[in-house]
Amino acid sequence: MKRPSRREFLKTAAGGGVAASLPIALRGQDRPQAAQDVPPNERIQIALIGAGGQGMYDTRTALRVPGTELTAVADIYDGRLLRSKELWGEQLFTTRDYREVLARPDVDAVIIATPDHWHARISMDAMKAGKDVYVEKPMMQRVDEGRPVADVARETKRILQVGSQRVSSIVYAKARDLYRAGSIGELNLVEAWINRNSALGAWQYSIPPDASPQTVDWDRFLGHAPKRPFEPIRLFRWRNYRDYGTGIPGDLFVHLFSGIHYVLDSAGPTRIVATGGLRYWNDGRDVPDVMLALYDYPKTAAHPAFTLALRVNFAEGAGDSQAFRFVGPDGVITIGGAGVTLARRARPREPGYTIDTFTEDVQKAFLEQYRAKYPEQQELWPGSEEVYAPPGGYSDTYDHFVNFLDAVRTRKPVVEDAVFGFRAAGPALLTNDSYFEGRPIAWDPEKMKRTSARTDNGGR
Repeated sequence: MKRPSRREFLKTAAGGGVAASLPIALRGQDRPQAAQDVPPNERIQIALIGAGGQGMYDTRTALRVPGTELTAVADIYDGRLLRSKELWGEQLFTTRDYREVLARPDVDAVIIATPDHWHARISMDAMKAGKDVYVEKPMMQRVDEGRPVADVARETKRILQVGSQRVSSIVYAKARDLYRAGSIGELNLVEAWINRNSALGAWQYSIPPDASPQTVDWDRFLGHAPKRPFEPIRLFRWRNYRDYGTGIPGDLFVHLFSGIHYVLDSAGPTRIVATGGLRYWNDGRDVPDVMLALYDYPKTAAHPAFTLALRVNFAEGAGDSQAFRFVGPDGVITIGGAGVTLARRARPREPGYTIDTFTEDVQKAFLEQYRAKYPEQQELWPGSEEVYAPPGGYSDTYDHFVNFLDAVRTRKPVVEDAVFGFRAAGPALLTNDSYFEGRPIAWDPEKMKRTSARTDNGGR
């Protein structure tokens, strides 16, 4: 994966003040490049499995990459099959049964954008059928599904890329460069939040009026989930239910883990503690709409021990917002809507003192030693603020598909493979375990397995 070259930090303003906050465009030539002229024998035939909103967005993005063609679509709701033909032509093969897609010799790769409880099963079936796989995050619904997916990827030698696009983003690549350059000193805290204040942001998706047992293959949707009578709200708002989705951690925290692990070259945390509740969206869902969690990361060769704090609120009064902060003693790297900001604030060079409770003689002796070390000058550490912005119209999802489709052609490995996807999804799913079990959870990120619960601070 190409990354933008490291830029020189802005010089501080005269006198050691804070530099002007000027955006620097991340260079377009540093983005992954798609071949403009693709010979017919190198064109990639893709199929979509799960034609909901995310699946159709993924497909539209993939088809922007030169040399990509859509051959087939599978979905359990007839309306989405009809819509696919409206968008991409009557020649499109459509089916309710994804296995019919996997049986087609003209399909090279599949996009899997089904509800979460189908991700692992279809991914393994696709790789065993000789297809490369782009599977939406999280890679699996349950932690025990992760290793089988990784094993099948290794055994079949198929390309599997998880659809958490931040690992292909030039924005995150810049944050990674800044961190590696030591711009904030020794990391001690990472925090991120995603706040939403809308019905759609809280997964209140529209339900088609023609949804019925005749237009929906209900049994196929349920799969291994508990059997129950037809209830369209559970299909079209599946993220609200533990039977099919993974709640806030699987939908949103997993993106944050992917970004953290990419920027820091981290395998993951060792201790997970979560809290929250269902506070506003009391619409029958059985997952929280407010969730907060803490994660202890151990010291490694790539980074010191640090604590991660994640927060999501689906009824945030101030409206939608999100940010990602990497905090150290010398500065803060923030990833937000404007790109990447490196902030180093001016502060006094001397530490200060508290000697009022000492005797006058001891105060005098202290000050003599103190002033010998810190002459009485009101100097400041120089500060700066640098903003790195992506080009207008930049899409990390597009770059993610460029990387995936290039790997399909060249067989080069991708960054967000099954092992990376497992390590990002594992702590996210265990966040749910901590919340519903009401206790801390221990995780071995190297062996990728849940371990016996710990009560100490695992990242200390």
